[in-house]
Amino acid sequence: MSLKPPKKSDLKKPWMNKPDRAIKIRPEYHLIVTEGTDTEPAYFGTIQEIINKQYPEKIQLKVFGVGDNTVSLFEKAKQLAKENPNGYRHVWIVYDTDDFPATHIDRVVQLCAESSTDEIEYHAVWSNQCIELWFLLHFGFMQSDIHRSEYWPKLTDYLKKIGAGEYTKNRTDMYHILRPYMDTAIANAKSLDAINYGKAPSKAAPGTKVYELVERLRPYL
Repeated sequence: MSLKPPKKSDLKKPWMNKPDRAIKIRPEYHLIVTEGTDTEPAYFGTIQEIINKQYPEKIQLKVFGVGDNTVSLFEKAKQLAKENPNGYRHVWIVYDTDDFPATHIDRVVQLCAESSTDEIEYHAVWSNQCIELWFLLHFGFMQSDIHRSEYWPKLTDYLKKIGAGEYTKNRTDMYHILRPYMDTAIANAKSLDAINYGKAPSKAAPGTKVYELVERLRPYL
């Protein structure tokens, strides 16, 4: 039995109102594909565990850390989406800008727009320069365009102040540590987004779209 969401054109048809059909379409499937294989899967993997356990009939998440980047990451995400018989309503491509070519960084946004339909929506969840910016925004607003190598010691300073020890990229507890400060992070990320309005991701430094994914899932957290 497929749980693939129905087409919008079918929603008003009589057979859509049958009780058994309501059960079939209840879960909303989300695919999160990350460039990183440690930091991002650990953070979003925790979110996946929480949501899938508490709301299995409403929403289902699947997280893949594939190790590809920018355009190749998008292509991998698109392939993974095709392989799911239930279909995904939302596909989130999570990637860092790092030092990748600007054309590749910005191309993912265009590919997501071109590939989105009424049945499936692709989202470019970029961070300029890396996801650690999203972590830092939990503790305060940061507009300086510093190199990502300077993020680590800043995160360590903040974490030590709250008794959470030193930051390392392979930490598996970052979601739980940062959860109490989620409102602050979303507000700070939105402020950066407003400052970067009209800029391509490669030029929006610092900036991150991770808040869009977190805010979408927040009702289940």
